[in-house]
Amino acid sequence: MKILLCMDSWKGSLSAIEACEAVAKGIRSVQSDAKCDFAPMADGGEGTQELFEVLRPGSKVLKTVQGPLAGMRVDDGYLFWPEAGEALIEMARCSGLPLLTEKEKNPMWTTTFGVGEWIADTVERGCRQITLAVGGSATVDGGMGMAQALGWRFLDAEGKELGFGGGALRRLHRIMPPANQPDLKMRVMCDVTNPLLGEKGSAAVFGPQKGADAQMVEDLEAGLTRLAECIERDLGMDVRTLPGGGAAGGIAAGAVAFFGAELVSGVDEMMRIADLPAKIAQADWVITGEGRVDSQSLDGKVLSGILKSAADTPVAVIAGSCLLRDEDLQSAGLAAALSANDQRLPLEEALARAGELAENAGKRFAETCL
Repeated sequence: MKILLCMDSWKGSLSAIEACEAVAKGIRSVQSDAKCDFAPMADGGEGTQELFEVLRPGSKVLKTVQGPLAGMRVDDGYLFWPEAGEALIEMARCSGLPLLTEKEKNPMWTTTFGVGEWIADTVERGCRQITLAVGGSATVDGGMGMAQALGWRFLDAEGKELGFGGGALRRLHRIMPPANQPDLKMRVMCDVTNPLLGEKGSAAVFGPQKGADAQMVEDLEAGLTRLAECIERDLGMDVRTLPGGGAAGGIAAGAVAFFGAELVSGVDEMMRIADLPAKIAQADWVITGEGRVDSQSLDGKVLSGILKSAADTPVAVIAGSCLLRDEDLQSAGLAAALSANDQRLPLEEALARAGELAENAGKRFAETCL
Protein backbone atom coordinates (compact mmCIF):
# COMPACT_ATOMS: atom_id res chain seq x y z
CA MET A 1 0.00 0.00 0.00
CA LYS A 2 1.55 3.27 -1.16
CA ILE A 3 0.12 6.46 0.38
CA LEU A 4 1.10 9.93 -0.77
CA LEU A 5 0.70 12.58 1.93
CA CYS A 6 0.17 16.05 0.45
CA MET A 7 -0.73 17.99 3.56
CA ASP A 8 -0.92 21.77 3.66
CA SER A 9 0.06 23.61 6.86
CA TRP A 10 -2.40 23.79 9.76
CA LYS A 11 -2.39 27.46 10.63
CA GLY A 12 -1.06 28.22 14.07
CA SER A 13 -0.13 24.64 14.86
CA LEU A 14 1.59 22.39 12.28
CA SER A 15 3.75 23.03 9.26
CA ALA A 16 2.93 21.05 6.12
CA ILE A 17 5.83 18.69 6.83
CA GLU A 18 4.78 18.21 10.48
CA ALA A 19 1.21 17.44 9.39
CA CYS A 20 2.49 14.79 6.97
CA GLU A 21 4.64 13.23 9.69
CA ALA A 22 1.81 13.12 12.23
CA VAL A 23 -0.73 11.52 9.88
CA ALA A 24 1.85 8.99 8.65
CA LYS A 25 2.65 7.99 12.24
CA GLY A 26 -1.02 7.23 12.84
CA ILE A 27 -1.33 5.19 9.66
CA ARG A 28 1.77 3.13 10.43
CA SER A 29 0.47 2.36 13.92
CA VAL A 30 -2.30 0.36 12.21
CA GLN A 31 -0.62 -0.66 8.94
CA SER A 32 3.06 -1.08 9.74
CA ASP A 33 3.89 -2.05 6.16
CA ALA A 34 2.21 0.99 4.62
CA LYS A 35 4.63 3.06 2.51
CA CYS A 36 4.00 6.73 3.24
CA ASP A 37 5.65 9.22 0.90
CA PHE A 38 5.63 12.92 1.70
CA ALA A 39 4.82 15.72 -0.74
CA PRO A 40 3.99 18.65 1.58
CA MET A 41 2.08 21.37 -0.23
CA ALA A 42 1.13 25.03 -0.12
CA ASP A 43 -1.19 27.18 -2.21
CA GLY A 44 0.62 30.50 -2.10
CA GLY A 45 -0.15 31.22 1.55
CA GLU A 46 1.74 30.48 4.73
CA GLY A 47 4.39 27.81 4.29
CA THR A 48 5.05 28.50 0.61
CA GLN A 49 8.53 29.88 1.21
CA GLU A 50 9.37 26.99 3.53
CA LEU A 51 8.51 24.49 0.79
CA PHE A 52 10.42 26.46 -1.84
CA GLU A 53 13.47 26.21 0.41
CA VAL A 54 13.16 22.42 0.13
CA LEU A 55 12.14 22.14 -3.53
CA ARG A 56 14.30 24.94 -4.93
CA PRO A 57 16.84 26.13 -2.36
CA GLY A 58 17.87 29.76 -2.57
CA SER A 59 19.56 32.40 -0.44
CA LYS A 60 17.51 33.76 2.46
CA VAL A 61 17.75 37.56 2.51
CA LEU A 62 16.90 39.07 5.89
CA LYS A 63 15.41 42.54 5.80
CA THR A 64 13.46 44.25 8.60
CA VAL A 65 10.32 45.86 7.19
CA GLN A 66 7.04 47.30 8.36
CA GLY A 67 4.50 44.83 9.62
CA PRO A 68 0.77 44.88 8.92
CA LEU A 69 0.23 47.84 11.27
CA ALA A 70 1.98 51.22 11.20
CA GLY A 71 4.92 51.23 13.61
CA MET A 72 5.16 47.44 13.72
CA ARG A 73 8.51 46.04 12.57
CA VAL A 74 9.01 42.50 11.28
CA ASP A 75 12.38 40.74 11.24
CA ASP A 76 12.18 38.21 8.42
CA GLY A 77 13.02 37.94 4.75
CA TYR A 78 12.55 36.42 1.33
CA LEU A 79 14.23 33.87 -0.95
CA PHE A 80 16.66 35.09 -3.60
CA TRP A 81 18.40 33.35 -6.48
CA PRO A 82 21.16 35.84 -7.41
CA GLU A 83 22.39 34.12 -10.57
CA ALA A 84 18.89 33.94 -12.02
CA GLY A 85 17.90 37.39 -10.75
CA GLU A 86 14.75 35.92 -9.17
CA ALA A 87 13.09 36.24 -5.78
CA LEU A 88 10.16 34.73 -3.91
CA ILE A 89 8.27 36.88 -1.41
CA GLU A 90 5.69 35.33 0.90
CA MET A 91 3.56 38.26 1.98
CA ALA A 92 2.20 36.48 5.07
CA ARG A 93 5.67 36.84 6.58
CA CYS A 94 5.39 40.63 6.74
CA SER A 95 1.69 41.43 6.23
CA GLY A 96 0.01 38.27 7.49
CA LEU A 97 -2.69 37.48 10.03
CA PRO A 98 -0.38 35.33 12.19
CA LEU A 99 1.57 38.50 13.06
CA LEU A 100 -1.44 40.04 14.82
CA THR A 101 -3.39 39.31 17.96
CA GLU A 102 -7.16 39.02 17.72
CA LYS A 103 -7.53 42.57 19.05
CA GLU A 104 -5.08 43.93 16.48
CA LYS A 105 -6.89 42.52 13.44
CA ASN A 106 -8.44 45.43 11.56
CA PRO A 107 -8.25 45.63 7.74
CA MET A 108 -9.23 49.28 7.87
CA TRP A 109 -5.68 49.94 9.12
CA THR A 110 -3.51 47.03 8.00
CA THR A 111 -1.15 47.60 5.09
CA THR A 112 0.94 45.77 2.51
CA PHE A 113 3.75 48.35 2.77
CA GLY A 114 6.24 45.73 4.03
CA VAL A 115 5.72 43.68 0.87
CA GLY A 116 6.71 46.71 -1.17
CA GLU A 117 9.80 47.23 0.97
CA TRP A 118 10.93 43.68 0.21
CA ILE A 119 10.24 44.19 -3.49
CA ALA A 120 12.33 47.37 -3.43
CA ASP A 121 15.15 45.46 -1.72
CA THR A 122 15.12 42.76 -4.40
CA VAL A 123 15.38 45.45 -7.11
CA GLU A 124 18.41 46.96 -5.39
CA ARG A 125 20.02 43.51 -5.48
CA GLY A 126 19.48 43.23 -9.22
CA CYS A 127 16.35 41.11 -9.18
CA ARG A 128 14.15 41.36 -12.28
CA GLN A 129 11.68 38.53 -11.70
CA ILE A 130 9.56 38.18 -8.56
CA THR A 131 7.12 35.51 -7.49
CA LEU A 132 4.72 36.89 -4.90
CA ALA A 133 2.90 34.33 -2.72
CA VAL A 134 -0.11 36.19 -1.38
CA GLY A 135 -2.25 33.95 0.86
CA GLY A 136 -2.79 34.53 4.56
CA SER A 137 -2.77 38.32 4.48
CA ALA A 138 -4.14 40.60 7.20
CA THR A 139 -4.95 43.29 4.65
CA VAL A 140 -7.68 44.64 2.37
CA ASP A 141 -5.82 47.59 0.86
CA GLY A 142 -5.80 46.52 -2.79
CA GLY A 143 -2.00 46.52 -2.80
CA MET A 144 -1.85 50.27 -2.15
CA GLY A 145 0.72 49.90 0.63
CA MET A 146 2.93 47.73 -1.56
CA ALA A 147 2.86 50.38 -4.28
CA GLN A 148 3.42 53.23 -1.81
CA ALA A 149 6.69 51.62 -0.75
CA LEU A 150 7.83 51.74 -4.37
CA GLY A 151 7.07 55.41 -4.95
CA TRP A 152 3.46 55.32 -6.12
CA ARG A 153 1.35 58.21 -4.83
CA PHE A 154 -2.27 57.87 -3.78
CA LEU A 155 -3.85 61.31 -3.33
CA ASP A 156 -7.14 62.57 -1.91
CA ALA A 157 -9.23 65.37 -3.44
CA GLU A 158 -6.97 67.98 -1.81
CA GLY A 159 -3.81 66.45 -3.21
CA LYS A 160 -2.71 64.98 0.13
CA GLU A 161 -1.12 61.56 0.44
CA LEU A 162 -3.39 58.82 1.76
CA GLY A 163 -2.33 56.96 4.86
CA PHE A 164 -2.18 53.21 5.28
CA GLY A 165 -4.99 50.66 5.24
CA GLY A 166 -8.11 49.78 3.34
CA GLY A 167 -10.08 52.41 5.21
CA ALA A 168 -8.14 55.19 3.47
CA LEU A 169 -9.16 54.07 -0.02
CA ARG A 170 -12.60 55.68 0.27
CA ARG A 171 -10.87 59.10 0.00
CA LEU A 172 -8.78 58.17 -3.03
CA HIS A 173 -8.98 60.73 -5.84
CA ARG A 174 -5.88 60.20 -7.97
CA ILE A 175 -3.13 57.61 -8.54
CA MET A 176 0.31 58.81 -9.64
CA PRO A 177 3.00 56.33 -10.81
CA PRO A 178 6.62 56.94 -9.79
CA ALA A 179 8.94 58.69 -12.21
CA ASN A 180 11.13 55.58 -12.48
CA GLN A 181 9.17 52.35 -12.50
CA PRO A 182 11.39 49.28 -11.86
CA ASP A 183 11.73 46.87 -14.78
CA LEU A 184 10.14 43.85 -13.15
CA LYS A 185 8.41 40.69 -14.24
CA MET A 186 6.02 39.66 -11.47
CA ARG A 187 4.02 36.49 -10.99
CA VAL A 188 1.42 36.32 -8.21
CA MET A 189 0.57 32.94 -6.71
CA CYS A 190 -3.12 33.16 -5.80
CA ASP A 191 -4.95 30.72 -3.55
CA VAL A 192 -8.46 31.86 -4.59
CA THR A 193 -10.25 32.87 -7.79
CA ASN A 194 -12.45 35.56 -6.23
CA PRO A 195 -12.77 38.91 -8.02
CA LEU A 196 -11.91 42.21 -6.39
CA LEU A 197 -15.49 43.44 -5.92
CA GLY A 198 -19.00 42.17 -5.24
CA GLU A 199 -20.61 39.50 -3.08
CA LYS A 200 -17.75 37.10 -3.86
CA GLY A 201 -15.14 39.83 -3.69
CA SER A 202 -12.28 40.55 -1.35
CA ALA A 203 -14.12 42.63 1.26
CA ALA A 204 -17.31 40.56 1.45
CA VAL A 205 -15.72 37.11 1.58
CA PHE A 206 -12.39 37.66 3.29
CA GLY A 207 -12.85 40.89 5.25
CA PRO A 208 -14.52 39.15 8.22
CA GLN A 209 -11.63 36.66 8.42
CA LYS A 210 -9.29 39.62 8.84
CA GLY A 211 -11.29 41.27 11.62
CA ALA A 212 -13.91 43.30 9.73
CA ASP A 213 -17.44 43.73 11.06
CA ALA A 214 -20.44 44.38 8.79
CA GLN A 215 -19.84 48.15 8.62
CA MET A 216 -16.15 47.67 7.90
CA VAL A 217 -16.98 45.28 5.05
CA GLU A 218 -19.23 47.94 3.55
CA ASP A 219 -16.53 50.61 3.92
CA LEU A 220 -13.83 48.34 2.49
CA GLU A 221 -16.01 47.48 -0.50
CA ALA A 222 -16.52 51.18 -1.13
CA GLY A 223 -12.77 51.76 -0.89
CA LEU A 224 -11.88 48.97 -3.28
CA THR A 225 -14.55 50.20 -5.69
CA ARG A 226 -12.99 53.65 -5.60
CA LEU A 227 -9.55 52.10 -6.16
CA ALA A 228 -10.83 50.20 -9.21
CA GLU A 229 -12.39 53.38 -10.61
CA CYS A 230 -9.13 55.31 -10.24
CA ILE A 231 -7.10 52.46 -11.71
CA GLU A 232 -9.34 52.46 -14.80
CA ARG A 233 -9.22 56.25 -15.19
CA ASP A 234 -5.57 56.87 -14.34
CA LEU A 235 -3.94 53.64 -15.54
CA GLY A 236 -6.35 52.53 -18.27
CA MET A 237 -7.06 49.11 -16.80
CA ASP A 238 -10.24 47.42 -15.52
CA VAL A 239 -9.51 45.06 -12.61
CA ARG A 240 -13.04 44.79 -11.23
CA THR A 241 -13.82 41.26 -12.42
CA LEU A 242 -10.31 39.88 -12.83
CA PRO A 243 -10.38 36.22 -11.65
CA GLY A 244 -8.18 36.00 -8.56
CA GLY A 245 -7.94 39.79 -8.29
CA GLY A 246 -9.54 39.67 -4.85
CA ALA A 247 -6.79 37.43 -3.43
CA ALA A 248 -5.12 38.67 -0.24
CA GLY A 249 -7.25 41.76 0.17
CA GLY A 250 -6.96 42.74 -3.47
CA ILE A 251 -3.17 42.84 -3.63
CA ALA A 252 -3.43 40.57 -6.68
CA ALA A 253 -5.48 43.16 -8.57
CA GLY A 254 -3.07 45.85 -7.40
CA ALA A 255 -0.06 43.87 -8.61
CA VAL A 256 -1.63 43.59 -12.06
CA ALA A 257 -2.48 47.30 -12.18
CA PHE A 258 0.77 48.68 -10.75
CA PHE A 259 3.34 46.16 -12.00
CA GLY A 260 1.69 44.31 -14.90
CA ALA A 261 1.76 41.09 -12.89
CA GLU A 262 0.58 37.71 -14.12
CA LEU A 263 -1.80 35.85 -11.79
CA VAL A 264 -1.20 32.11 -11.49
CA SER A 265 -2.72 29.35 -9.38
CA GLY A 266 -0.57 28.90 -6.29
CA VAL A 267 -1.36 25.22 -5.92
CA ASP A 268 -0.76 24.53 -9.63
CA GLU A 269 2.64 26.21 -9.35
CA MET A 270 3.61 24.18 -6.28
CA MET A 271 2.39 20.96 -7.90
CA ARG A 272 4.50 21.70 -10.97
CA ILE A 273 7.64 22.36 -8.94
CA ALA A 274 7.10 19.22 -6.85
CA ASP A 275 6.26 17.07 -9.91
CA LEU A 276 3.14 16.04 -8.00
CA PRO A 277 1.00 14.64 -10.85
CA ALA A 278 3.61 11.93 -11.52
CA LYS A 279 3.78 11.06 -7.82
CA ILE A 280 -0.02 10.87 -7.56
CA ALA A 281 -0.16 8.46 -10.49
CA GLN A 282 2.07 6.02 -8.58
CA ALA A 283 0.06 6.10 -5.33
CA ASP A 284 -2.78 3.90 -4.08
CA TRP A 285 -4.15 6.74 -1.91
CA VAL A 286 -3.59 10.48 -1.68
CA ILE A 287 -4.22 12.29 1.60
CA THR A 288 -4.38 16.06 1.86
CA GLY A 289 -5.81 18.62 4.25
CA GLU A 290 -5.17 21.72 6.31
CA GLY A 291 -6.32 23.26 9.56
CA ARG A 292 -9.83 23.92 8.25
CA VAL A 293 -11.43 22.47 5.14
CA ASP A 294 -14.78 23.78 3.88
CA SER A 295 -16.45 24.51 0.55
CA GLN A 296 -13.94 27.31 -0.16
CA SER A 297 -11.19 24.67 -0.12
CA LEU A 298 -12.63 23.35 -3.38
CA ASP A 299 -11.91 26.65 -5.14
CA GLY A 300 -8.23 27.34 -5.81
CA LYS A 301 -6.81 25.66 -2.71
CA VAL A 302 -4.49 22.64 -2.40
CA LEU A 303 -7.43 20.24 -2.22
CA SER A 304 -8.90 21.46 -5.51
CA GLY A 305 -5.58 21.14 -7.32
CA ILE A 306 -4.98 17.61 -6.08
CA LEU A 307 -8.49 16.48 -7.03
CA LYS A 308 -7.92 17.71 -10.58
CA SER A 309 -4.75 15.61 -10.86
CA ALA A 310 -6.01 12.45 -9.14
CA ALA A 311 -8.10 11.01 -11.96
CA ASP A 312 -8.01 7.36 -10.85
CA THR A 313 -6.43 7.66 -7.40
CA PRO A 314 -8.73 7.94 -4.35
CA VAL A 315 -8.27 11.16 -2.38
CA ALA A 316 -8.94 11.56 1.34
CA VAL A 317 -9.01 14.70 3.47
CA ILE A 318 -7.68 14.85 7.00
CA ALA A 319 -8.13 18.31 8.46
CA GLY A 320 -8.16 19.89 11.86
CA SER A 321 -11.77 20.78 11.16
CA CYS A 322 -13.61 19.37 8.14
CA LEU A 323 -16.86 21.17 7.35
CA LEU A 324 -17.58 19.62 3.96
CA ARG A 325 -21.15 18.43 3.54
CA ASP A 326 -22.02 15.02 2.10
CA GLU A 327 -23.01 16.65 -1.19
CA ASP A 328 -19.63 18.45 -1.27
CA LEU A 329 -17.81 15.13 -0.85
CA GLN A 330 -19.81 13.47 -3.61
CA SER A 331 -19.58 16.32 -6.12
CA ALA A 332 -15.84 16.75 -5.50
CA GLY A 333 -15.15 13.05 -5.80
CA LEU A 334 -13.56 12.65 -2.37
CA ALA A 335 -13.25 9.10 -1.10
CA ALA A 336 -13.07 10.04 2.60
CA ALA A 337 -12.96 13.05 4.92
CA LEU A 338 -12.00 13.12 8.59
CA SER A 339 -11.88 15.87 11.19
CA ALA A 340 -8.88 15.53 13.48
CA ASN A 341 -10.75 17.43 16.17
CA ASP A 342 -13.59 14.92 16.25
CA GLN A 343 -14.02 15.55 19.99
CA ARG A 344 -14.74 19.23 19.24
CA LEU A 345 -12.16 20.48 21.69
CA PRO A 346 -11.90 24.24 22.26
CA LEU A 347 -9.75 25.90 19.59
CA GLU A 348 -6.86 26.74 21.90
CA GLU A 349 -6.65 23.16 23.16
CA ALA A 350 -7.02 21.72 19.66
CA LEU A 351 -4.16 23.88 18.39
CA ALA A 352 -1.94 22.81 21.26
CA ARG A 353 -2.70 19.13 20.58
CA ALA A 354 -2.70 19.34 16.79
CA GLY A 355 0.05 16.77 16.29
CA GLU A 356 -1.68 14.25 18.52
CA LEU A 357 -5.05 14.86 16.85
CA ALA A 358 -3.58 14.51 13.35
CA GLU A 359 -1.92 11.26 14.36
CA ASN A 360 -5.19 9.89 15.74
CA ALA A 361 -6.97 10.89 12.53
CA GLY A 362 -4.35 9.01 10.52
CA LYS A 363 -5.04 5.97 12.66
CA ARG A 364 -8.79 6.24 12.07
CA PHE A 365 -8.19 6.58 8.34
CA ALA A 366 -6.14 3.40 8.31
CA GLU A 367 -8.75 1.51 10.31
CA THR A 368 -11.66 2.53 8.10
CA CYS A 369 -10.18 2.93 4.61
CA LEU A 370 -7.21 0.58 4.22
